Amino acid sequence: MDKIFAVANQKGGVGKTTTSVNLAASLAATRRRVLLVDLDPQGNTTTGSGISKHDLTRSVYDVLLGEVTAAEVIQASPGGYDLLPANGDLTAAEVELLDVPRKEQRLKEALAPLVGRYDSIIIDCAPSLSMLTLNGLVAADGVIIPMQCEYYALEGLAALTETINRVAETANPNLHIAGILRTMFDPRNTLANDVSKELISHFGDRVLNTIIPRNVRLAEAPAHGVPVLQYDKSSRGAMAYLALASELLRRQKRA
Repeated sequence: MDKIFAVANQKGGVGKTTTSVNLAASLAATRRRVLLVDLDPQGNTTTGSGISKHDLTRSVYDVLLGEVTAAEVIQASPGGYDLLPANGDLTAAEVELLDVPRKEQRLKEALAPLVGRYDSIIIDCAPSLSMLTLNGLVAADGVIIPMQCEYYALEGLAALTETINRVAETANPNLHIAGILRTMFDPRNTLANDVSKELISHFGDRVLNTIIPRNVRLAEAPAHGVPVLQYDKSSRGAMAYLALASELLRRQKRA
C-alpha cells in the first residue's frame, strides 16, 4: 500500500506545489497524520504552509547532509499537517550531494525513522530531473504527476515516465505511477479535452478521476500562507482536493 507519495513533474507551473500543500491539508482533514516534505529550493511549499522560509535555522538541506535528523527539523503547519521545510539553501545540496555516499538514498534514510509516525508522507519535488528529485523518487512508493492538458505536457510526461522506470529498475523497485492528475483544467478548452482523452487512452486507470479546475481561490490561498481548505473551504478548488484525497485513499484500500 502506498504511504509515501512524490509529487513530481520536471515542468514548472503545473500545480505541483499547489497539489502537495492542498493534498496534505485534505488528508489531514480526514484525521490522518500527514508529513509534507518540501524538496524544492524555491521553498514555496514551506511558504504556502504558513511557515517563513527566511526564518528557518535548519531545513531539509541539513537533513540531507546528515547534520540533523528529520525529527529535529519538522514543524507543525497551521494546515493541520507536519512540514519538513526548505529554502534557498537547498540549491547547494545539488552539488554537495555529489560527494556523499549513497547520495540518492539520503532522503529515504532520513525518513525511515518517521514512517511509523505518519499515515501519509508527501514529497514536493523540485521542477527538474535533478539529484533532489531523484532522492524524492527513491524515497517514494508512488508518484503523483500533476499536469496541464496541453500539447507539450505529453512530451514532458514521456520523459518523466522513463525516469520513473529507470529509478524502479535501479534504485527503488516499488516505485510506480500512483496517479496522473489533470490540473488547471478548463472543460471549455477543446485542446484540454483532446489531451485528456489521449492521456486516458495511453495510461488508463493511472489517470486519476479527480480533475483540478482553474480556480481563483486556489491561486489566492498561497499569498495567505494557508491551504485553500482553510482559505475558502466551499470553493471548487477545496472540493476538488478533498475529492483527490478520497480517491487516493480508496485506491490504497484496493491495493
